[in-house]
Amino acid sequence: MDVNICLRPPSPPAQVEEEVEEFKKPPLAAMLNSFDFESVAREATMKSLSVTTTWLSSALPCDFQFEGGRQVNVREIDMSTNLGEGMCTLGQAAKKAGVPYMLPTLSSYTLDEMLEARTPDQVVFSQLYVNPERSRSEEYVTKLEKAGVQALFVTVDAPQLGRREKDMRNKFTQQGSDVQGDDEDDGAVDRSQGATRAISSYIDPGLNWEDVPWLKSITKMKVLLKGVQCAEDAVMAYKAGLSGCVLSNHGGRQLDTCRPGIEVLPEVMEAIKAEGATKENFAVFIDGGVRRGGDVFKAVALGAQAVGVGRPVLYSLASYGQNGIVRMVHMLQDELQMVMRLAGTPNIPSITEKHVITTNLADHIVPLPVDNLTHKTYQGLEPAARL
Repeated sequence: MDVNICLRPPSPPAQVEEEVEEFKKPPLAAMLNSFDFESVAREATMKSLSVTTTWLSSALPCDFQFEGGRQVNVREIDMSTNLGEGMCTLGQAAKKAGVPYMLPTLSSYTLDEMLEARTPDQVVFSQLYVNPERSRSEEYVTKLEKAGVQALFVTVDAPQLGRREKDMRNKFTQQGSDVQGDDEDDGAVDRSQGATRAISSYIDPGLNWEDVPWLKSITKMKVLLKGVQCAEDAVMAYKAGLSGCVLSNHGGRQLDTCRPGIEVLPEVMEAIKAEGATKENFAVFIDGGVRRGGDVFKAVALGAQAVGVGRPVLYSLASYGQNGIVRMVHMLQDELQMVMRLAGTPNIPSITEKHVITTNLADHIVPLPVDNLTHKTYQGLEPAARL
């Protein structure tokens, strides 16, 4: 409740209240890049959507530079790559856009509903939070496998979810998903502390390397680790016989100032290659901060087989629904095609570490004081930002 303290008599009430102009979304065609969706989402869902700017979104555009293009025939650009047996597309939007999407453990929809949303030819990955009661996780994984899910990404960077104070203020009072059981019915989950604290109740903080044999024993799916943050752990995952890993700092929402996946990528690739790992027997992905097609190019150049896109999906979905996601993905693809053409790389295998300069990566010394691509070249979407 707001409390107003007046030191003088209040003015007489106005006879006619000033009308607040209702926000009108620009047409979908006005969206030119992923930042535009964030601008619209901020206006459309101000109370419920957390819109933050972090170190992640500056690492990719600022800490790397491109090497110029070569005299290569780039009339035809091929962006296809081999991700192995598993690829998750969640819902019609991902299917229409032609991109992978990872099936989450925690969702506002039940697992059955998400699985039913697939089309027959969709291949699915799934992300997993390991439950303190392992039998529940086993049951959940069995259900995934029976449904045709082909790869399991086990989240390892969240033994406890970080302190997300905006979320705590918002509280968590809505009905959640059917995540691995009915904990909300027995009073075990304190929703008054926000969604973060509620979700933490479903995660086993005791998960460690000794559990890898158990994880591999409960499924025939490929098992990968999501949230690896150093070369040592990537090497251990490879030696443990896992199929790959995702380098991630959980969107910067876990351990504050933890390095983003793109920064860890070069040392990880060097370390696992020294152990004999190849793209065929150990896949490396990154997520966090991907906003442009150029960001995808940089990750691939440093050894990633693919990148994960998170916030832009939420922003485009909140702004324009399924069509927003499709347009956002197509814009990233168009940008990637342009960068590949200008860099002289007609296909994914031709993108190498020679195409990026990483001199300033570890020191966080950017070649320019600001990201001029965003602050100067990019013209903000004024109707959405109300500038």
